[in-house]
Amino acid sequence: MPHVVIALGGNAIAPAGTAGTAEEQTTNIARSMLQVAALVDEDVEVVLTHGNGPQVGNVLVKNELARDVVPPVPLDWCVAQTQATIGFTIASTLSYALAAVGRDTPVAPVVSRVLVDLDDPAWDAPSKPIGQHLTDQDEVRRREAQGQAFMHDEGRGWRRVVPSPDPLRSIDRPSIELLLGDGAIVVANGGGGIPVVDPGDGPLRGVEAVIDKDLAGAMLARELDADAYLILTDVPGVALDWGTDDERWLGTVTVEELRGHQADGHFRAGSMDPKVEAVCRFVEQTGRTATIAALDEALSAWRGESGTQVVPA
Repeated sequence: MPHVVIALGGNAIAPAGTAGTAEEQTTNIARSMLQVAALVDEDVEVVLTHGNGPQVGNVLVKNELARDVVPPVPLDWCVAQTQATIGFTIASTLSYALAAVGRDTPVAPVVSRVLVDLDDPAWDAPSKPIGQHLTDQDEVRRREAQGQAFMHDEGRGWRRVVPSPDPLRSIDRPSIELLLGDGAIVVANGGGGIPVVDPGDGPLRGVEAVIDKDLAGAMLARELDADAYLILTDVPGVALDWGTDDERWLGTVTVEELRGHQADGHFRAGSMDPKVEAVCRFVEQTGRTATIAALDEALSAWRGESGTQVVPA
């Protein structure tokens, strides 16, 4: 039976311009789960992972608003909380979609930890934007005094940035494999996984960082020997000269060609570039195909009929 790892974008679950209510996010997830159910109905084994950027941002706002009432929770706890919330919603909506096609396959969300390196250079160069934009410079200074780092976004204000170290290993891979062996659809490494380090003299410790979910998804797909890796997001694929009159969407492209476009600076950091990096890593390390496509095109992307298909040379 072929098997695929699918990464759902957090911004596709809660798109910009929406309120991001629980009802809206559930509706978006439910729509994509219809596609996943169709894949399962074609006897494809599926592992799901997902982003959580907007959702973690919401938890951070609650942290700030309630800081004088209850203690703020650290960033690794925020990731764990949003893993559980999105995983629960995926399980509920996917189970319903599976029942509609006559399948009773269990869906099992796993609260997942991912190991990162204490010596990763990312610790000295915070780069991953999280949370909302701030326009009050005094508030920014207050938070900087607490050890937070910020980047200025012209016209929008300041936004907190945190380290984004490379994922090294899925700590909970054995549990994932046990569940897969029992026939479950597994939801794992949500939001890139809860980032943990090994101090060497005690238990694994959560850290103030965010792992890129597309890179963590590619790592998980490689660890599980997946036949393909799909990134489903809020755009229909990869474009060159995006947003200009010369915009051109890529269909099937070799990994060498895509690396060339990446080196030419076609893809924005923090947006399409990490997705491109993730699919390139998967193809280079496995010799298999990876695809970037729209959230509601899982089935056609798996068939090679939509999205940007990245293939070996």
